Amino acid sequence: MLGSQLRRLREAAEITRGEAGYRIRGSESKISRMELGRVGFKERDVADLLAMYGVTDPEEVGEYLQMVKESNNPGWWHRYGDLMPNWLQDFVGLEESASRIQTYELQFVPGLMQTEDYVRAIVSHGRPDIRTAEQERRVKLRMDRQKVLHRADAPKLWAVVDESVLHRPIGGPKVLREQIDYLLEITRLPNITLQVVPYSLSGYAAEGAFTMMRFAEPELPDLVYIEHLTGALYLDRLEEIEQYSRVVDRLTVDAETPNRTRQLLSKRRAEL
Repeated sequence: MLGSQLRRLREAAEITRGEAGYRIRGSESKISRMELGRVGFKERDVADLLAMYGVTDPEEVGEYLQMVKESNNPGWWHRYGDLMPNWLQDFVGLEESASRIQTYELQFVPGLMQTEDYVRAIVSHGRPDIRTAEQERRVKLRMDRQKVLHRADAPKLWAVVDESVLHRPIGGPKVLREQIDYLLEITRLPNITLQVVPYSLSGYAAEGAFTMMRFAEPELPDLVYIEHLTGALYLDRLEEIEQYSRVVDRLTVDAETPNRTRQLLSKRRAEL
């Protein structure tokens, strides 16, 4: 997020990456890596860039330098660093900082709402009976991520899932039944909302799964996260955010209401 803000400031000041790199005794490539969050930040470099970009208010500069300190502090998830590629570590860190998380899923129950056995079925590729130490650490990582929803300052989670998710027997009928029980339980929490898109409207609003995160700090832009098999995309440009915001609006209109969704969950639970 710090890199994204630096890019926005540089573009607003109409300064090239090459010019910015020269200012901090670096290269155009270094500025690019900083703006993509792929390299650590030094307070001196950021202070010099802020001055170059016209940011002189002491309080605003202080906020950015505080972000530098926070960006260099390892989070709890770093102990799982051997299990996660960098792009996923970035996502978990942003998830911890978000004030609002909106997610759309077509295949699975959203990760923050999965039961332990449901996670185990996924990470074992359908063979939960064959447990390995690495798989169990992956399950533990997912469970630790879910703690964010139970903090005093927990983010608002608004999830929309395709109806097919409720019929896909991940882990078998027993695991799916317990997963639906858990969805009924956690959707009683005031910060968690779930909606189901019925088959009749499935596929019209969005072509794939994504997550949109919003942050309490007004200087931080909204962010859209799209994961694929070998990596992930982070979108933060205004035109991209506006388009995904329209998709979120369409999804919440197409989907069953939260109350109706709970009725669908109960009905599906009785069928298993």
